[in-house]
Amino acid sequence: MDTSKRYQAGTMATELVMLLIGLVFLVPFYFLFVNSVKTFGDLLTNAASLPASLEWGNYVRAFQTTNFPSAFFNSAIITIVSNLLLVLISSMAAYRMVRRNTRFNRVLFLLFVAAMVVPFQSIMIPLVKVTSTLGLMNSIPGLIICYLGFGVPMSVFLLHGFIKSIPAEIEEAATVDGSNAYGVFFRVVLPLMKPMLVTVFILNTLWIWNDYLLPSLILQSQELRTIPIATFAFFGQYTKQWDLALPALVMGIMPVIIFFLFMQKYIIEGITQGAVKG
Repeated sequence: MDTSKRYQAGTMATELVMLLIGLVFLVPFYFLFVNSVKTFGDLLTNAASLPASLEWGNYVRAFQTTNFPSAFFNSAIITIVSNLLLVLISSMAAYRMVRRNTRFNRVLFLLFVAAMVVPFQSIMIPLVKVTSTLGLMNSIPGLIICYLGFGVPMSVFLLHGFIKSIPAEIEEAATVDGSNAYGVFFRVVLPLMKPMLVTVFILNTLWIWNDYLLPSLILQSQELRTIPIATFAFFGQYTKQWDLALPALVMGIMPVIIFFLFMQKYIIEGITQGAVKG
């Protein structure tokens, strides 16, 4: 009985601590949502208080100023296409490196790992020169190619370790049944990689959707602006339009929040499958 009480008390204390930590992480969202419906004067006077009146017009003006439908479409196209190509290319590359453990593949994998530690700021100028020479500047396909170059190393690194846990006997059985190399990969190996593929997809989505620096270097036309670039238009050298920037930020993060809530069951499924497999 005493052990049960101690266990219940310990569990309750842990839950209270986790609840407090969760509330701390939600504080920035409180400031963001509450101040997005305030007037500019109320926002500067007391940012922590509840709004005296709900200024939903802030969202209308931010929606029109940023040309949100165009920015949303650009961000969605870039994120979806980049993710699909990253998952496909990285999974095939990682599978080949694991199953063909040659010296060349081992060196190539080390180069992928080394590329992960190169600071982006150190290659900004060469990147602009190369993309300009290749005619990739100011184009969405050019930006997608850049994301492939920067995203493949981490994706290959994550998938490389996961593929090692897949028994090679399963592929041998599929080969005996008459499947060729592509059939073995797409019909047998790729479905087994679903937990890690979901993880890679989520990580790359959060990175690409919220990225500002790389699109600001590649995209120059107004009609090609992504959501982060469109939102940054409210921050000038002398003025900062917080009453419009905050609603734009809310509209920009809502798709990511909805995406995460939709993918949550797949995250839990992936963790469960990984625990059983381990």
